[in-house]
Amino acid sequence: MKKNLRNWLLSFILTGTIGSLQAQTVDTLVVDTCAVDTIVELPWPQNLQARLDTLTSDSMFDYTQLGLMVYDITADSTLYTYGAKQILRPASTMKLLTAVTALDQLGANYKFSTSLYYTGEVEDSVLVGDLYCVGGMDPLFDQTDMAYFSASVKALGIHTLKGRIVAVTNFKEPELLGEGWCWDDDNPSLTPLLINGKDDFINHLIQQLGKDSIATEGPIEFTALPKDATLLCQRSHAIQDVLIPMMKDSNNLYAESMFYQIGAATGAHPAKASHTRNAIKRTLHKAGITGSHYKIADGSGLSLYNYVTAELLTKLLVYAYHKPSIYRELYVSLPVAGEDGTLKKRMKDSPAQISVRAKTGTLTGISSLAGYAVAVNNHVLAFAMINQGVMKNDQGRNFQDKVCTALCM
Repeated sequence: MKKNLRNWLLSFILTGTIGSLQAQTVDTLVVDTCAVDTIVELPWPQNLQARLDTLTSDSMFDYTQLGLMVYDITADSTLYTYGAKQILRPASTMKLLTAVTALDQLGANYKFSTSLYYTGEVEDSVLVGDLYCVGGMDPLFDQTDMAYFSASVKALGIHTLKGRIVAVTNFKEPELLGEGWCWDDDNPSLTPLLINGKDDFINHLIQQLGKDSIATEGPIEFTALPKDATLLCQRSHAIQDVLIPMMKDSNNLYAESMFYQIGAATGAHPAKASHTRNAIKRTLHKAGITGSHYKIADGSGLSLYNYVTAELLTKLLVYAYHKPSIYRELYVSLPVAGEDGTLKKRMKDSPAQISVRAKTGTLTGISSLAGYAVAVNNHVLAFAMINQGVMKNDQGRNFQDKVCTALCM
């Protein structure tokens, strides 16, 4: 074993062939010195294709599934496919569908908003009427925003609220969990009224009003906003402020909020998951993706009912690249290999570091990665790979890191 390892290390140093040293395992990759020499002598992209052939011949694919596609955007040609049409679970690479559709249909200037309305009149520092909190499923609404709400009430000269405090939550359908989510996962609550990402808005409002010496005497209720209500204040956050943590940190709540913004933008009230699914299908159609070989369940990838192909993800990335209004926002939101987000600790000290920007995905038995890479000849590549049936997710990640390293050599 030691002799084999020394031979492998020597081949690695002399040829700079596949992957980073830390990502390799002796029992899953056998390096043929003659084959390595042949790969090095081949012109690009044949040398890349030969490296990928070596990686995809690994014995792990005797018992696991792989969907892989690499597309050369610069040359406008497919470089490599392996099971690219296999229908697999995307895990959090599903967020790419949500992000691209949001940028395609909502635009980069879209804002997530939460509003405060009131009815009635202020008499002797008493609001004889109701206060309405209208949720827009803004995951960034925090205590600073809540303090602004309370200060706006106080600015009206109100010291006491006699009427109701009403939670208006009809921005979306009432379900608090996504379709196909596992009951024992740590799932976000899909409420339109969020404070610090939690479903505790009204309690925080009452506490903040109390701190500002505003007494609340009425009940808490859930109902719709009346037409005669007056807007008191509104707090908003830009789509990019939601998109970046959604993609770099793979924040599921942010992705589901984005998912329902898409549905709401269709004019549907309340927004339903079905409205968003149809909107995503429209963007996929524009990307040249037709047929029924995929299924959209949610916006985050938590659902076990999501199914896509590596080909679908790659085509979507190519579409986004050719749309500057989408690409400039998407590109900066993607994790950078070896630098930040969910790729911070991956591909360090390899040719892929900094040269790869991609969305990761992880579920039990699933590991996925899809994004962009810059090849050694400065060609921009779009790629997607889904490993399904892996008993240890590191198995899939190590393979993906080797592929990315090969793309950038």
